[in-house]
Amino acid sequence: MFGDRDQLREQFVQAWEKGRSGQPLQPLEAALVELIREHPEYHGLLDDRERALGAEFPPESGQSNPFLHLAMHLSIREQAGTDRPPGIRAIHQRLSDRLGAMEAEHRMIECLGRALWEAQRAGTQPDETAYLECLQRLVKT
Repeated sequence: MFGDRDQLREQFVQAWEKGRSGQPLQPLEAALVELIREHPEYHGLLDDRERALGAEFPPESGQSNPFLHLAMHLSIREQAGTDRPPGIRAIHQRLSDRLGAMEAEHRMIECLGRALWEAQRAGTQPDETAYLECLQRLVKT
């Protein structure tokens, strides 16, 4: 998934449209459709192409950005699937066994969001060690 905001949103909307109509899906599209199906609270937005592509989610609105949320789920699943950073697959599995996959990912997203925010603020790459330490704390609690 690459591109600017509008291109990324378009990928989500197109995948959802194809998935709802039963069209064949590419692997990335299938992953997006699965995530969207798991988040029925976003269906109304994604069912309305114009609204989905133009919606704004400023932090002060108190609304989370569904595109960011879904992309972070996708990131967590990709990280767990490739075990990158090393150890994340086992963390994902342990949390999923204890909490269920969706709740595990929601908690892991908090750590990913923090790592990305800190990297952006510092103008550096995300700190994998700090990220993994945050994730490991989730397993211990």
